[in-house]
Amino acid sequence: MTNLNDLPIRDDLRGEKPYGAPQLHVPVQLNVNENSFGIPEAVALDIVESLAAEVLTLNRYPDREFLELRSSLANYLGYDLVPEQLWAANGSNEILTQIFQAFGGPGKTSLSFGPTYSMYPNIARLTLTEYSQLDREAEYSLSADFVAGELARTKPSIAILCSPNNPTGTPITNDVIIAAYEAFDGILIVDEAYAEFSSLESALGLLAGRPRLLISRTMSKAFAFAGARVGYLAADSAVIDALRIVRLPYHLSALTQAAAKAALRHSDQMLANVDLIKQQRDRISAGVRLLGLKPYASESNFVLVEGFEDPNDIFEKLLDRGVLIRNVGIPNTLRITAGTESETTRLLTELALVLD
Repeated sequence: MTNLNDLPIRDDLRGEKPYGAPQLHVPVQLNVNENSFGIPEAVALDIVESLAAEVLTLNRYPDREFLELRSSLANYLGYDLVPEQLWAANGSNEILTQIFQAFGGPGKTSLSFGPTYSMYPNIARLTLTEYSQLDREAEYSLSADFVAGELARTKPSIAILCSPNNPTGTPITNDVIIAAYEAFDGILIVDEAYAEFSSLESALGLLAGRPRLLISRTMSKAFAFAGARVGYLAADSAVIDALRIVRLPYHLSALTQAAAKAALRHSDQMLANVDLIKQQRDRISAGVRLLGLKPYASESNFVLVEGFEDPNDIFEKLLDRGVLIRNVGIPNTLRITAGTESETTRLLTELALVLD
């Protein structure tokens, strides 16, 4: 068989590895920030019926502009948004890729503050956009003066602020976002993949009068819809027009549109477990603190825990005991997704045994 290195692959891709966390089937999976509660049966039945209706017309291409789904997303978000301000794609990673395709590329620069979501540099690389990452402040926080100063100094084409931040769980207040927007002339993306778990006000309320502000969201986390692959964006309608230029034709399948619209019809039921997940998040924080570890304050559905002399050793020992968490590469830390009550109990029990 031919070796990858024998192919005329792009020079900047040589030696690179595909992105992705381990997909292992163990009793307790708390590594990729999924929603452990799943989809309520009544909602699942409506989704199945919606999919069945679409199957009859799969010989035709899907609605290329998916205006019904965009209307459903606008209604869900509120803030007086209209369908023309909404966009959707196959996960928020595709949303971000389309943004970089439209506003990045050769000769363009992008910037974020790390540690943060590890797909940002990958998306920048794939779109031939220069990427740089600046260190966050103490406790992985970001202040308005710091962010505004760095953006004014570097003047990137695209800046990304993840709030709450993955993998630290740290939120960003709206005064930071306002200061960031006013500090430079490029595109400002606020990645709100975990917004439903946060007690802070969403940046969606800042969109009016700020055409360069883009708010990325996903249905993967709070909506327990990771397998459906639905990400979406709220922005000025001119931004949406730009993404329509770079999107692939019919990029959102009829089945995906039908499933997402059905889920949004039941948004209250789909989000009913958010408070339970937040309770388990706080329980994890309290539990690891009793074990002598340091949990970072989190407004997401996971906790970054510091205090492991050998994180990979702890990761492997927990895995041997049927508990899968995430080593995100930050020294002395591991990231733990908040799941069900029984999963938290199992996690804390096994972690105590491993540390003893």
